[in-house]
Amino acid sequence: MQGAQTRSRTKYRPEIDGLRAFAVIAVIINHFNKDILPGGYLGVDIFFVISGYVITSSLFGRPSKDFKDFISGFYERRIKRLVPALSVFVLITSIAICLFNPSPGLSLRTGLTSLFGLSNLYLLKQSTDYFAQSTELNVFTHTWSLGVEEQFYILFPFLIWFSGFGRQTKNGARNLFLAVGALTIASLVGFLYLYPKNQPAAYFLMPSRFWEMAAGCLIFIGFQKRASIEQLLEKVPPLLVMALIVGVMYLPMSMAATSSIAVVVLSSILIACLKKQTAAFKVFTNPKVVYIGLISYSLYLWHWGVLSISRWTIGIHWWSVPFQVALMLGLAVASYRWIETPLRKRNWFGKRWKTLVVGGGVLITLSGGLYAIMKQPKGLLYAGNFREATNDDYSEYFNATRNKCNMGTYSTTNCYAHSSNGSTQKLLLLGDSHAGHLIPLMGEIYANLDIGVIVSTSGHYPRLIQSNNRGLTIKKSIQRVNESDQLFNKFLGEMNKGDIVVFSSRWEHHLHEDFYNLEHKSMSRKLFSREGKRLSHVEAVNLFEDKIDEIAKKLQFRGIRLVIFAPIPVFRGVENPPDSWACTQEWFRPFISIKCSSNYNEEKENVKIRNKYISNSLTKLSNRHENVYMYNPFDLLCPDKRICTTLVDGKKLFRDDDHLSREGAKYLFDDFKDFLLRII
Repeated sequence: MQGAQTRSRTKYRPEIDGLRAFAVIAVIINHFNKDILPGGYLGVDIFFVISGYVITSSLFGRPSKDFKDFISGFYERRIKRLVPALSVFVLITSIAICLFNPSPGLSLRTGLTSLFGLSNLYLLKQSTDYFAQSTELNVFTHTWSLGVEEQFYILFPFLIWFSGFGRQTKNGARNLFLAVGALTIASLVGFLYLYPKNQPAAYFLMPSRFWEMAAGCLIFIGFQKRASIEQLLEKVPPLLVMALIVGVMYLPMSMAATSSIAVVVLSSILIACLKKQTAAFKVFTNPKVVYIGLISYSLYLWHWGVLSISRWTIGIHWWSVPFQVALMLGLAVASYRWIETPLRKRNWFGKRWKTLVVGGGVLITLSGGLYAIMKQPKGLLYAGNFREATNDDYSEYFNATRNKCNMGTYSTTNCYAHSSNGSTQKLLLLGDSHAGHLIPLMGEIYANLDIGVIVSTSGHYPRLIQSNNRGLTIKKSIQRVNESDQLFNKFLGEMNKGDIVVFSSRWEHHLHEDFYNLEHKSMSRKLFSREGKRLSHVEAVNLFEDKIDEIAKKLQFRGIRLVIFAPIPVFRGVENPPDSWACTQEWFRPFISIKCSSNYNEEKENVKIRNKYISNSLTKLSNRHENVYMYNPFDLLCPDKRICTTLVDGKKLFRDDDHLSREGAKYLFDDFKDFLLRII
């Protein structure tokens, strides 16, 4: 037993780095193409197990004078290990994304929070679905795992020291095993409880991930105190374990929680059974494989940056993969050789407290730089045509010298444009991105009818109670409903008799649960009443009608008209429809934007069926209230009797599969102007 302790304490295990190589390669393959290795993302779970094992082994038998010496030494090593490579990556990638993403705010904020180990919490706050396509465009999404590890490092050294393990007391290992074991059970129960109810929370939060890193800790302590455990696991063929891990990576996403548990258990067994006499040991200790493991931290950082930037530029194709892999490896090798290794091994300032202070200073300085980049004029660093790429420059629509536009993306904009001739009549536009894409139309109304315009596209309105796997609990949904009502009441305070309120949202997106689930299983939304009762889409539409009834009565009392935009055509039959950013011809996007210039279409009847509930509802509402009007642009945007198409009269009316282009919004002007003149 003593020999086992000495071996674990002093001997470097190259096969662990080989396992790191396997984990990072699985992650990279998955991020290149999910169809090749659907569960490759589980490589992160393997990293967590390795992290727990290595941290525990590195602290086993490490001499420390006192708690201050122990804790300062621990955090000094963590800062040297993590901060230099991460700081350089965040700085370079932040500048790069500003060149190709016209609205890089989300990425920059994620990068800033990653410097302090908080990006997992930031992404959770944004209700991020890790498996959604949109996450691939955030160059710092993958730093969530670093946040989980860094938060684990806040708790773990205290467990090590106060259990007696770090002080090498007689019962230290037993105390640590019991403490970590109890927390592991609690963490695993929390993970299993949260996953079906709130997947992002289960995925991003450290407490629900603690059990994975703790597994590595427990397996190390188990080896030290019970040699029989290690001897038993040594008999398991490592190639069989490897085959099982790969097999788990092909399980369906519906078994994601089970897959995580299986991979953690199998990884723990693999660490035990990788012995010199096995063929797997020879593979994992091959110098080239070990080197991939040694550079795995930098490789993990840079691989996502390369892939994400590629998606903003040339795309990912069979012919581009070799170049992208070469770039990942080149950046990782450079980071490991010239940043990671020299700064980790060097005695920075002789005094630990100086290292801690300087490390913190670097993070604060860099975060200040990122904040400055976020505050720079929009489009200053963008390498393309900012106005065409974002639809964000509204100065041409709303006299910018006299009015205020708080411009984010076309789905997060607030504009106030007052009439230039002193008229007090105003039009208030509220909704989600389907209100935002109407801003060019509102600009035309403002310019030609001289009506003041207020635009707020920060969220769907009226909002219903929703709970989904993107992080919204019923309690949080109710809070957002209340916030939405408060926002509406605030704007309503600026409205007078004769003014017009316009609602425009992607109604089927918010109300038609069944259809939405079929198309986007990973983003399904569940609708509830305030009492927590599950609602069908028919019941949700009824709830929507009740809300409109309430609003209509309030507006009628004040002499204000309500116009509700009926759904526009949405092209769900398109395979891999382009995102709006990809439909802009840019010199750095020579391949992706080609598909955006082509036309795509769908059977008109199929498109209409999706909207039948909300269209019928809006018709009833407009008949029920004399101050409620439905504006239906469907036939104008889809004039053909048989099909709906993105090109009408030679004009490209859609910027992606469900949003109008600038030209499309302006295309509605004559018809909408006549509609307004009839109801004013």
